[in-house]
Amino acid sequence: MSKGKVLVVDDETIARENLEHILKKEGYDVVSVESGVNALKRLAAGEFDVVVTDLKMKQVDGMEVLARTKERYPNTEVIMVTAYATVATAIEAMQKGAYHYIPKPYKIDEVRMVVGRALEKKQLRDELRELKRDYRARLGSPLLIGKSRKMQELIELVSQVAPTDCSVLIFGETGTGKELIARTLHALSKRGEARFLAFNCGAFTEELLTNELFGHEKDAFTGATSTKVGLLEAASGGTVFLDEIGDMPPSMQTKLLRVIEEKSLLRVGGTHAIPVDIRIVAATNKDLNREVEAGRFRKDLVYRLNVVSLRLPPLAERRDDIPLLAHHFLARYAKAQEKVIEGISDEAMETLVHYEYPGNIRELENLMERAVALCNGPAILPKHLPQELAKVCFRVYRTPGSSRLPTLEENESEYVRWVLKEVDGNKTRAAEVLGIDRVSLWRKLKRWGLAEDTDGEAETA
Repeated sequence: MSKGKVLVVDDETIARENLEHILKKEGYDVVSVESGVNALKRLAAGEFDVVVTDLKMKQVDGMEVLARTKERYPNTEVIMVTAYATVATAIEAMQKGAYHYIPKPYKIDEVRMVVGRALEKKQLRDELRELKRDYRARLGSPLLIGKSRKMQELIELVSQVAPTDCSVLIFGETGTGKELIARTLHALSKRGEARFLAFNCGAFTEELLTNELFGHEKDAFTGATSTKVGLLEAASGGTVFLDEIGDMPPSMQTKLLRVIEEKSLLRVGGTHAIPVDIRIVAATNKDLNREVEAGRFRKDLVYRLNVVSLRLPPLAERRDDIPLLAHHFLARYAKAQEKVIEGISDEAMETLVHYEYPGNIRELENLMERAVALCNGPAILPKHLPQELAKVCFRVYRTPGSSRLPTLEENESEYVRWVLKEVDGNKTRAAEVLGIDRVSLWRKLKRWGLAEDTDGEAETA
């Protein structure tokens, strides 16, 4: 098994062949070329762990090989070898990112040691990068909580799209977590270590929007006493999240389209294009096709933004996820408020699961923060939830044609029946939705005369 890939660059045949022989004996996968020009061609075709290059060569010398290597592969280590060693050139090479500088004639043991250490440094840096990527992935995973079919499909799509660099357009109601999806796309992308900047397009006037996104030059207008770098420029190398993109004025849409197509921008009052390298993730709760038909949104901009579209379901369409989300927010706010709360009572969970959530996940989070603040016992109870939630839930379960309000037992029985019907009689799945264990569900069903052991499994207390 190869220790690593090494590129040897030297226009002297004997010196090049000697280095190649030494390094191959050490177990490296070695490619050797006779010029800086060929070295750049090899580097264009793929990455090496270490580059060992002569300094003095025609057309493309070692310094240019060093510069181009670091430009394309920052983690690749470059070792300079030369018969024209001077303190000045050694300092210049190190300042430009060279790992080491070896004068000719060199000792074989010295070459082995230096290449070995350079490779070790490269591998450690690669491992650190992988650890950071894994950490970002773990950090981002709680953002996408959900076991419902719709959420599992969305999570799978996010994992496929994130490593690419294409634009993404997120559709969803207010409070469904569009910015959290955008942050996860960024965290799991190759831009994850760069900046993520979020901007609400509906929160500014057109003039302020232009200034915030594009910046301005000094004296561009009255009060512009200094140059201001805009958000798009500041995020270069990273990701820009443009929320409520459907509210962006038409003139700004034109400017944004130009940035996407030309990968450059002009500050307000500027005359020179400034290159920018950004990934754009946009979000809206509007139907952009209708906005296009109404003449309020550019069709060509929709095409540019909507390379991949993600649709976030409202919380009412993913009720299986409510217990998971509720417990997640319970743990977060119990810790923040320094309280020990073990869980959520069956009755409280039933209320939470059946509520319609016009404010989606954001509303559920607010409800759980409130419940934790009011709770002084081991569990969240119905009394810790707003009364209007309970009223809504009881009104839903009222017997058709009857004015009598159901008892708590009747309400609970009807709700459990409904859940069982929704999950096709799967008791394990029903227990998960209800936020209780299977034995507790079995006891309830037995009490109501519904505990038929249809799957043949023995229920144990």
